Amino acid sequence: MATATASAAPPPQTPEEIERHWFENVYQGDRMPQLTVRAVVMGMFLGGVMACSNVYVSLKTGWSLGVAITSCILAYSIFAALHKAFPRWFPAYSILENNAMQSTASAAGTMTSAGIANAIPALMMLNPNLLPQDFAHRLMWLIPWVILISWMGVFLAVPTKRQMINIERLPFPTGTAAASTLRSLHAHGGEAARQAKSLFLALGLGGLIAWMRSAEAPWLLRTPIAWLPKWALFTEWSAPKWLPWLRYPKLHDTWGTGWLRIGTWKGEPLMLNQVTMSLEGSLLFIAAGAIISFRQAWSMLLGAVVNYGFLAPHFLAKGDIAEPTFRKISSWSLWIGVPMMVTSGLLLFFLNWRSVVRAFSTVAAFFRRRAGADPLERIEVPGSWFIFGYAVLGVAIMILGHALFGIRYWMGAVAVLATFLLVVVATRAAGETDITPVGPISKITQLTFGALAPGDVSINLMTANITAGATSHAADLLQDLKSGYLLGANPRQQFFAQFFGVLAGGLAVVPVYFILIPSVDVLGTEQWPAPAALVWRGVAELLAKGFSALPVSARYGLVIGAAIGIVLPLLEMAFPKHKKFIPSPTGLGLAFTINGFNVVSFFIGSVLALAFKRAKPKLAGQYTVPVASGIIAGESLMGVSIAFLRIFRVLG
Repeated sequence: MATATASAAPPPQTPEEIERHWFENVYQGDRMPQLTVRAVVMGMFLGGVMACSNVYVSLKTGWSLGVAITSCILAYSIFAALHKAFPRWFPAYSILENNAMQSTASAAGTMTSAGIANAIPALMMLNPNLLPQDFAHRLMWLIPWVILISWMGVFLAVPTKRQMINIERLPFPTGTAAASTLRSLHAHGGEAARQAKSLFLALGLGGLIAWMRSAEAPWLLRTPIAWLPKWALFTEWSAPKWLPWLRYPKLHDTWGTGWLRIGTWKGEPLMLNQVTMSLEGSLLFIAAGAIISFRQAWSMLLGAVVNYGFLAPHFLAKGDIAEPTFRKISSWSLWIGVPMMVTSGLLLFFLNWRSVVRAFSTVAAFFRRRAGADPLERIEVPGSWFIFGYAVLGVAIMILGHALFGIRYWMGAVAVLATFLLVVVATRAAGETDITPVGPISKITQLTFGALAPGDVSINLMTANITAGATSHAADLLQDLKSGYLLGANPRQQFFAQFFGVLAGGLAVVPVYFILIPSVDVLGTEQWPAPAALVWRGVAELLAKGFSALPVSARYGLVIGAAIGIVLPLLEMAFPKHKKFIPSPTGLGLAFTINGFNVVSFFIGSVLALAFKRAKPKLAGQYTVPVASGIIAGESLMGVSIAFLRIFRVLG
């Protein structure tokens, strides 16, 4: 039987045969409109809007949310409505146009990874005088900085595309999911309309709640309206006078002192809301919890209970934490969470050494000349474009980095060259696992420049910014190219679409960031915890000052956190069948850098989504992501709008 099966198996195909088969049987780029003006304009608009949303979300949570599937649903619904109303002016929207649109939108939405969510706020906390002080000069310098980094990442995706996507056919799960969504939308218009309706309703709900919670007055009026409803029920939850069981027990009255003395602050009973363990008048984090995995959610809750329920009260009593506020607690607790995330990420990265080896063989295949005629030569991005773009953008980044942040030219050259190697490795990981290891990649750069430029936090942060931003956009383009490959799209046109998306996102995220964060004083607070920036700041600070600058308890916490970050991945590898019962080191570590009330909301959302999935799996698959995405977009966009309105009130 085995012999017969083996003899029936098709012979292995050469790379040239694989690519020719795709070109002759799948490719539709010459028979269907793709990179049209309306697709690019819609992608830039939706991507720019979602990029603004991601600035808000990333400063709250530490990560940004993908916009590809959301933008596909929105664009399809908008163009379907326009086609129905004005069929002559708006002909039917092709699936490849929608794919080009989501490539543009996805590139724009990813722009927070070019420094807005991590390096720039971390630099503001450590060296605020380095950045231009007035708003106009900040835009003039930082918009080109984030755009150049991201464009370089787009070029750096070129050497790996044909090998990883065309030949090896790596899964790139996000790109595969986007292609599946597009097929479903264009095959079942009714389902797409229902998903879009649910998204819009959720967007309105999220915006309404954000307005009721945050707005001082509607539109441009300068005086509050007394009858304007506020989310009083929710704001009361953040100071739960009517829930006495939320007080910490007075254990010191019964059990004495030491580790059990966790019940008071300056002689008064310590309330949970004083250490951020309460509820917030927001659905944003409940919606975000519905999207993340349940394992991440319960790991975060476990970390929050340990941090805010036990460690923070204890070290408040000892005096290692100055007062019960998020900024003071997180400045101590990040030395547990940051090393946990760093060591776990680096361990998994280096344990996956086979992927690293395969990644560099990909580069060798790119530079190897192909024998015979190449049917894809006119639609793939040429190698000469990659070399020219990488060289020009690399030099521009070196010059701008020197002018802005004092990065010496030779260090800028090291960062640009190292980014090429690290992008190759990271995109391989994204293709195989759907996880782009931006965190570990950036930490490798930070550790490298911690040795090359000891004590200089600016160089440490901004060289890592180059690596992280380029890596994120290279992986994003490859995810989009995967969906295009499955749908038969022209990859060169998707390459151009990515450039328009980066431009739209760069023009959006920098001004929105500085409108939300007008000064360094608001960073690291309950309103803007900026957990990703706390991680970057912590690593740069440690490399600059050394262990001796930390309190003794923080040094112990650092060692314990680093050890946990190593032990948990090893446990996952030793007991893969029981992985769901092992805390995620990322979720556990993140809880030490984020508000407790955000973690509670994450957990509630994850539980609700899990229950919905088990009760109604089909409906959950159709509506969980659109509804959650709508709520997140509605709240975050309303939050950004309120910030704009407050500026207009001040100027008026």
